Amino acid sequence: MRRTFGGFLAAAVAAAVAGCGLGSGPQPDQAADTAATAFSKRDVGSVDFSGESGKQAQAEVTRILAGMKSLPVKVAASGVKANGEKATGTLIWTWTVAGKPWVTTSPMALVKSKDTWRVVWNRTLVNPKLATGDKLDATTSPAKRGDILGAGDHKIVTPRPVDHYGIDKHNVRGAKAESSARRLVTLLNVGIDAAGYAKRVKQAGRDAFVEAVTLRRGSSDEPNRASLRKIPGALAVPGRIPLAPTRSFAAPILGTVGEPTAEMVKKAKGTLKAGDQVGLTGLQARYDDQLRGTPGIRVDLVDAKGNGHPLFRTAPSPSKALRTTLDLQAQTLAEKSLAGTTSPSALVAIRPSTGDIIAAASGPKSDGYNTATYGRYPPGSTFKVVSSLALLRSGITPDTKVSCPPTLSVNGKLFKNYSGYPPSALGRIPFRTAIANSCNTAVIGQRDRLGRNTLTEAAAALGLGVDHDLGFPAYLGSAPPAGSVTEGAADMIGQGKVEASPLTMATVAASVQKGALVVPRLLSDHKTDATPPGTPLTAKEAGQLRTLMRGVVTDGSGRLLLGLPGAPVLAKTGTAEYGTPTTPGASPRTHAWMIAIHGDLAVAAFVADGSSGSGTAGPILKQFLLGTR
Repeated sequence: MRRTFGGFLAAAVAAAVAGCGLGSGPQPDQAADTAATAFSKRDVGSVDFSGESGKQAQAEVTRILAGMKSLPVKVAASGVKANGEKATGTLIWTWTVAGKPWVTTSPMALVKSKDTWRVVWNRTLVNPKLATGDKLDATTSPAKRGDILGAGDHKIVTPRPVDHYGIDKHNVRGAKAESSARRLVTLLNVGIDAAGYAKRVKQAGRDAFVEAVTLRRGSSDEPNRASLRKIPGALAVPGRIPLAPTRSFAAPILGTVGEPTAEMVKKAKGTLKAGDQVGLTGLQARYDDQLRGTPGIRVDLVDAKGNGHPLFRTAPSPSKALRTTLDLQAQTLAEKSLAGTTSPSALVAIRPSTGDIIAAASGPKSDGYNTATYGRYPPGSTFKVVSSLALLRSGITPDTKVSCPPTLSVNGKLFKNYSGYPPSALGRIPFRTAIANSCNTAVIGQRDRLGRNTLTEAAAALGLGVDHDLGFPAYLGSAPPAGSVTEGAADMIGQGKVEASPLTMATVAASVQKGALVVPRLLSDHKTDATPPGTPLTAKEAGQLRTLMRGVVTDGSGRLLLGLPGAPVLAKTGTAEYGTPTTPGASPRTHAWMIAIHGDLAVAAFVADGSSGSGTAGPILKQFLLGTR
């Protein structure tokens, strides 16, 4: 068999390599890589070092890097070269400090013993500047948190004075500290677990200050200072943290700020540590990067005497304020108007000309839930504004005569008008009269005029059922095509599968007033597509809807708003049944709704459990409108 010259040369090289022993047996770079991987994990206990056991090396690494826990690091071995039974190389440490790399290089020595390469232990493997007793320590310099602003750039959330109440163990010792902890909890009376707090005080360091609670300066929760001074070790440490004007002010929307969870610290890759302040919920959480900025971090070499020597630092990057459309006076007034409600409630106010949300308040019984912009409820007869648009598009006019009987059966389902419906508005009446008095049977009776998607498209033209990313939690309703004849009848009066939030119904009213689709806006710099699907609202249709809504105030269920000064008030009331009666034969529970238009203001008021729209939601809405004059 003939062999080519190339094949002969390859064979000769392979034989030479084999004869020299290269590429076979343990290599120093393998030992270096193993050590580098272990250092990356900060777990060198299983590394077979020369000159120190893995266990001893691990103890030293843990001590040196105890102050660097929040900073991720990757360690790689480079340039490993052997010279007989010894080898040298470099460990490259790449720390991530506030999102920026900090690279250090450490010399590495290796020795071979019995065909095994081992890295020679030295603390300088971690950092070349380390001497006996030295360690590394990272400290954070947070950027000033950005404010949340309202209309006119008035400050909503900004640093405000607080007091941190707790026990200072430097001033009280042993069992007395635990006794003081229990006494402090009793004095504060804000729902703190006394036993749990006393345990924390007991376990804390000898001179630690153990915080129990932070309270707004001047709040009704503040304890009597004279009584506080009588408790050994009890202190109120002054401070400032980002707060809204009041505890309740748009709280479900604005959200909270507090210490990050362990999971958040892990994901932050060195930009967060325990004790920092971050957004936890609401706008504070969604826009935390903008509001928090980037903290500065300094890495020091701390010697055995505790003196720090800077090795690396990054300056804090400034935060940026978040601008909202909330009006401080309007939001405060909305919350005041809801103060007496005894079930979940909300009030939302929008400026139709701009779409700006000037108030989005959830009542005290919403218990922190964002009822105003994210609640999902059947809107009842306030939805008849949508049904009216669908029927106008089918050829009905405000003057068209329609039938309003006391009851109407649809496939065996009996529909009726609300209790107290005026008998004078029964029979053959103009459509405007049916809407003014909210005749259920008249509206349902016209359902055959509509196609399968007509109601859904009319809803979309007014902003209901069209999803937009508004930059905050918002539910803009749903009005899907009906799945049955009975469901379609219920949909006509805002029951069935129709759902809306108070924000949704304020948007519907705003669109009617503007004569075009209004996309609500809470964040001044957030851009949203305002193009509706289907057929847009026309000026003529909007004018007819305004006529119908004005009739609700002049001749129907919204008469309580008739005397308001200023521009003519337009409105629509609504009551929506929900749930199953607990007693056979009892009436279902009802949601109470009212929407109104007053000049450049569109408002929706909602109460989860109410007798009627005009009787329960109406007074709330009226109080708000009167206060805005």
